[in-house]
Amino acid sequence: MSPKSFRATSAAPSGATSGTPSGPSSGARASAAASKATRYDALAARVLSAAGGMTKGLASEGPLPSRRDILVLVEELLEVLFPESHRLGSASASEGHLRDHVANTIAALEDHLERAIFLGLHRTCAKGARVDDKCARRARALTARLLEALPDIRARLGKDVLAAYDSDPAATGIDEIVACYPGLYAIAVYRVAHHLLGLGAEVLPRMLTEHAHSRTGIDIHPGATIGESFFIDHGTGIVVGETSTIGDRVRIYQGVTLGALSIRDRGRTDAPASKKRHPTIESDAIIYANATILGGNTVIGQGAVVGGNAWITYSVPPRTRVGVGT
Repeated sequence: MSPKSFRATSAAPSGATSGTPSGPSSGARASAAASKATRYDALAARVLSAAGGMTKGLASEGPLPSRRDILVLVEELLEVLFPESHRLGSASASEGHLRDHVANTIAALEDHLERAIFLGLHRTCAKGARVDDKCARRARALTARLLEALPDIRARLGKDVLAAYDSDPAATGIDEIVACYPGLYAIAVYRVAHHLLGLGAEVLPRMLTEHAHSRTGIDIHPGATIGESFFIDHGTGIVVGETSTIGDRVRIYQGVTLGALSIRDRGRTDAPASKKRHPTIESDAIIYANATILGGNTVIGQGAVVGGNAWITYSVPPRTRVGVGT
């Protein structure tokens, strides 16, 4: 075929001939859309009616903070607690500018925090404007109390940073620890969440620590009690259960589990023997990688060392080395 005849043949657009059928009419398209909508509605009803037992543990209807809400909240909290790292891109490190930047961040944080606390409380509130107003007042009060506690939380985190610097020879400086260490990130979020939980906030503390868990692989329940100068090295796979108690200057490494010895069925009606399900780690203890320590009656004594991959369901006396080669 010559170039001329090719151009002539290809010039005719598809469907240009008189015998080509046209597309569906607007009526047909509307009918198809309505049919799909009916099908989707029926499927939605089936999805919602499935696994009905899930609704038994739900509080009254109401939204929780979104994942985006939690992300913004954590970033603002860390910007206030570690403003020297300029996580949100603050322009100047001079004292005056830094103070202004922290003040502006607190202003934004206050609104976001109050809303998130309210949503956590609102889920257990009965419906009605009067109850909503009561929850809003409580959220406002908890927000104010947490903001007032930020200097103390920052002071505790300062000791955690110094513990990391003293314990890790790979650290080149404080700024590297604040900017890079996942253990400090998880500890910082935990310390805020733990304080919120103590104030009476609901759900939000767990959402904060689960955000840190998803980002770092470190799972610290906000109900755990952790002392000063806490250091987590590497961190991936660490689990610290709700009733764990950790003293001062404790070091733990990746893969460590502070867990319960058994899981209690919620359906049981007899009273539990003890509310403490997770171990106690006394001050100055060191727990190396992948050690598993279980049980509310298990105590790792002051200055004890638990070696890597150890499985511990019994108490360890102070200054004792377990599972560590000579």
